[in-house]
Amino acid sequence: MQVPAANLRNRLGAAAPANGNIAALRSSEAIDNRAYQQLKHRIHQTLLDRVDLESMQRLTQDQIRDELKILVERLLEENMVVINDSERRNLTRDIQYEVLGFGPLEPLLADPNVSDILVNGARQVYVERKGCLELTSVTFNDDAHLMKIIDKIVSRVGRRIDESSPMVDARLPDGSRVNAIIPPLAIDGPVLSIRRFSADPLGMAELISFNSMTEAMATILQALGKSKVNILISGGTGSGKTTMLNAISGYISHSERIVTIEDAAELQLQQPHIVRLETRPPNIENKGEVTQRALVRNALRMRPDRIILGEVRGAEALDMLQAMNTGHEGSMATIHANTPRDALTRLENMISMGAAGLPVKAMRQQISSAIGVVVQVARLTDGKRKLMSIQEITGMEGEMITMQEIFCFKQTSVGTDGSVQGYFSATGVRPRFGERLRTFGVTLADDMFDPTVQKRM
Repeated sequence: MQVPAANLRNRLGAAAPANGNIAALRSSEAIDNRAYQQLKHRIHQTLLDRVDLESMQRLTQDQIRDELKILVERLLEENMVVINDSERRNLTRDIQYEVLGFGPLEPLLADPNVSDILVNGARQVYVERKGCLELTSVTFNDDAHLMKIIDKIVSRVGRRIDESSPMVDARLPDGSRVNAIIPPLAIDGPVLSIRRFSADPLGMAELISFNSMTEAMATILQALGKSKVNILISGGTGSGKTTMLNAISGYISHSERIVTIEDAAELQLQQPHIVRLETRPPNIENKGEVTQRALVRNALRMRPDRIILGEVRGAEALDMLQAMNTGHEGSMATIHANTPRDALTRLENMISMGAAGLPVKAMRQQISSAIGVVVQVARLTDGKRKLMSIQEITGMEGEMITMQEIFCFKQTSVGTDGSVQGYFSATGVRPRFGERLRTFGVTLADDMFDPTVQKRM
């Protein structure tokens, strides 16, 4: 039976608040930010002390929001707090954020232009808009307030954070990736980093319109996705690796079974037959950990057509390559590296973690036979993300993996406004995977690889 909304209001009598003298903050003038934060904190604490939280859980979100508005108004009148209409609306909204959402972070999470939220302690919050960092006016009451928000985020996905486990990866309900690290590891207070993702992932058309790539490059990537070519997407932090993987995966057939493996689930694939797996950290007794390597091995028993690894970062690299070599064509993964060649070197290092006695030549043979194409993305100095290179792995010469670049972006200068100037161009090399593409019904135009055709950005 649903609890009547009025029952919540009945919990608030005429008694004075238990958490301090709210009336002490009354003023006929606009209150400053510090006084406003104190007022919000005290009203919030009063509500928590005097409202039946169990009854609130039985109400809908809209009902709770309406009730909170009424209760805040009653407390302000009860204690004769004088604030203007704008402050009253802001106070009601912020209390709703505290109870129903993630407190001061809610306005930032609602802003579609914010791609990253970086909380450096209770008093300093940065955001990234259009690739550039900006300091915001958002603050928390104190470190304890920030810790409550972090606990609320990580507890929703079954993770924990405390002094014995002071680092955690989690995600928000919208799929945004969250990392938190707290004292004693974070010296100046809790640190929270949120990497946001659009509810509607960017496709090739949007990436072309943003000048992140050319139509010819997009055509190649679409063909690679359709033709089951194993792809490794390389780039630095925040360069757009996951966005690129999502875009390429949009061309996977809906008849295929896809298994995704991630540390924190963030991929947004659109196919109907997807199995999503996520790692698990050890519990407080340091037991129960499930690694990416264990999930990759288990995925091989799940009859996948393709395996997509959110990010390869350890011993699972060897199992991933073996999966690519044993019938799971069209698999994809991302890796942190500054160049395609560096990506292959990192793969070698990761393989050695899982197979220390494997000769270098054998590692490189595994890589060259498993991976068909390396796609390099980067975030430039002006904050824009671009597809920097598409390189094909052609095999081995002696003990060296051979590669050939098909498309590239060349930076020529920096404008007076700080924007990067350059152009996209084909290198003139026709890829060997062209034959494979034709077997899947994809034909590439001859002029696509003309190096004299350049598109300036």
